Amino acid sequence: MTLAVVGVSHHTAPVEARERFAFGNAEAIRALGGLREEAGVREAVLVSTCNRTELYFHPAADPAALEAGVAVLRNKAEGVEGSADRYLYQKQGLDSVRHLYAVSAGLDSMVLGEAEIQGQVKDAYELAMRVPVQPSMAGPVLNRLFQTALSVGGRVRSETTIGQGAASVASVAVELAGKIFGSLKSRRALILGAGANAELVAEALTRHGVRGILVANRTHERAVDMAERLEGAAIPYDDVPSRLEEVDILVTSTAAPHAVLSLEAVRGALPQARGRTLLIMDLAIPRDVEPVIGSEPNVFLYNVDDLREIVDDTLDRRKAVLPVAERIIEDEVEAFRRWYAGRQVVPLICSLRDRWDGVRDEELQWLWQRLGHLSPDDREMVERFSERLLGKLLHEPTVRLREGVANGRVADFVDAVRYLHDLDPPGLDLAKDEDEDPAEPEPESLTESDET
Repeated sequence: MTLAVVGVSHHTAPVEARERFAFGNAEAIRALGGLREEAGVREAVLVSTCNRTELYFHPAADPAALEAGVAVLRNKAEGVEGSADRYLYQKQGLDSVRHLYAVSAGLDSMVLGEAEIQGQVKDAYELAMRVPVQPSMAGPVLNRLFQTALSVGGRVRSETTIGQGAASVASVAVELAGKIFGSLKSRRALILGAGANAELVAEALTRHGVRGILVANRTHERAVDMAERLEGAAIPYDDVPSRLEEVDILVTSTAAPHAVLSLEAVRGALPQARGRTLLIMDLAIPRDVEPVIGSEPNVFLYNVDDLREIVDDTLDRRKAVLPVAERIIEDEVEAFRRWYAGRQVVPLICSLRDRWDGVRDEELQWLWQRLGHLSPDDREMVERFSERLLGKLLHEPTVRLREGVANGRVADFVDAVRYLHDLDPPGLDLAKDEDEDPAEPEPESLTESDET
């Protein structure tokens, strides 16, 4: 199978290296077009996300084609610390099919079972079809590969529970907020500290409708930078207690060596008669919030261990269904193998049809010389009859030929068909994939209306 993937992912490279391999849409289109023009690669799709950059291409039997694929990623990451090749992996044949199916299903993700990757695979496939070349870079083989990969991702998520439950600190934060407040639209949040985890949580809350985020940090400039990214507002660090009355969610992630939010400060800012709910997510180690605050009326306090316990429980449940997901993938890999193997005999099937269609035409010419009195309508009827008869005769052998090749009996079946039908024209290459995959001849029968 002349399929291959070359790539880099969170399994092989740290984020500072993965960033160097990342392609924007315009860059991806240029890179794919260059593969066609400069290396003659017929089909290619480039998947580029924050956790992976992978180039799938076909055919890849020629070492030069494989090297061209590697060069696309190597050139993009030019200047990366060390050698770009140290981060790259290659998979060929069915291993590349299995890999894409696992990627689409979320089995190869940093967060097991995450659903976002399936949409990213779809976007990459559609982007390949936008490359201004003909035929499309998402040709017949990669079209089939990516369509089935999207289907596999859907099957795994619908037939297992691998995508259920929050499986990252940010997603847990959103899930908890949703359970406490219902809809998050019009809810407000305050971010204390400009740490990466706090920003991820804030971004997740924003995607789910939280607006007007306030950001406070000891270094005010960092608070301003984060607030701009979140389309929020920076506030002075010392104003945090007095602003708690305005918000529904507090996320803390400072680097302070001790608690920065005391019970007295919270009680002073939030009278017990306040009547509003406050969700506090303390992501800091050591903790930013005194644990006793969680005992206050209408206050829900979760520290980083609480959140990670929820994440770990979710991941344990997801891992439990991995065997089912992997069986689904193996079934679909086998289906793709059978489809691909069937394509190997496309030139032979075309030759077989041409051989006997030529005989049919010769026999018709012989017939017209002896039945010159037939009307045009009668001639058309005889012509249709000969086409249908040939279709019936070739249908079953064609089906059996595809089945035999798909079951690994290529040489036996191909040699037998060639010998029995005297087929061995120059240039017949059974390893070559044709862009057009002919269907089996239809085994049609004459109906009563056809005969009259």
